[in-house]
Amino acid sequence: MAGPEPGVDPGKTAAAQDAAKSKAGRNLPAAVAVGGSLGISLVLILVFVPKVLVGVIAVALAIATWEVARRLREADVLVPRIPLILGGQAIMWFAWPHGAVGVLAAFAGTVLVCMVWRLFDHGLRVAPQNFLRDTSITVFVAAWLPLLAAFAILLVLQEDGAGKVLCFMIGVVCSDVGGYAAGVLFGKHPMVPAISPKKSWEGFVGSLVFSVIGGLLTVTLILDANSLIGVLLGVSLVVVATLGDLIESQVKRELGIKDMGTMLPGHGGIMDRLDSMLPSAFVSWAVLTAFV
Repeated sequence: MAGPEPGVDPGKTAAAQDAAKSKAGRNLPAAVAVGGSLGISLVLILVFVPKVLVGVIAVALAIATWEVARRLREADVLVPRIPLILGGQAIMWFAWPHGAVGVLAAFAGTVLVCMVWRLFDHGLRVAPQNFLRDTSITVFVAAWLPLLAAFAILLVLQEDGAGKVLCFMIGVVCSDVGGYAAGVLFGKHPMVPAISPKKSWEGFVGSLVFSVIGGLLTVTLILDANSLIGVLLGVSLVVVATLGDLIESQVKRELGIKDMGTMLPGHGGIMDRLDSMLPSAFVSWAVLTAFV
């Protein structure tokens, strides 16, 4: 006979279990509490000490990189964790004094060090196994996590950077909330069922409506910029945030896991909260740098 579902208390009734979880398979009260606490904390940082956000991003990405590397190594993909985490820190911190050039240089250096590390991680007399696979995935992780995160740092260091990051964050939150609400209430047509069965086209439309409204309001009220830039930002964030979700869903599907970690109740790990934020950071930097 099959045992109880992992993570579910067998002493609870089925009704209590259903009430504790959202339709998306999450503990909704915990998710809202954690998400709200994180959001308020970040807003306070942006308002009063925006440069502190650089350290917050660096710490979050160190944890997220460790989560992803641990999950990969559980699947026997030997990504070099130490140079990947330290190199990721260099990618982000080099953004402060050297801008985009520093980010690119640190990324290239991290890739080279990781290649050499993986080549000799079993000594000089043992040929590495799966070297090409492991180094390719290492480069993917370095680009997926710290490189994309560095654009949030580049954004906050700009003139009125705190306001720009706030527009970016509110846009992503609007996309998440709109997508969840519309998906739960109206979702009937799966978007990409082979990758993420619970993501629907109705949810995508909800994300689009909420994010465009959020982008329009924040760009005009916070940045005092053209409302069309807010519309462009909102549409761009929905597209890349959705793709970011799908990318992590496919990675987790291939690894056979539900979450990257367990640090954030109702969300999973740090990486599970950042999946849509990372590509959105790059797009926000590109749109707001070009047009504001």
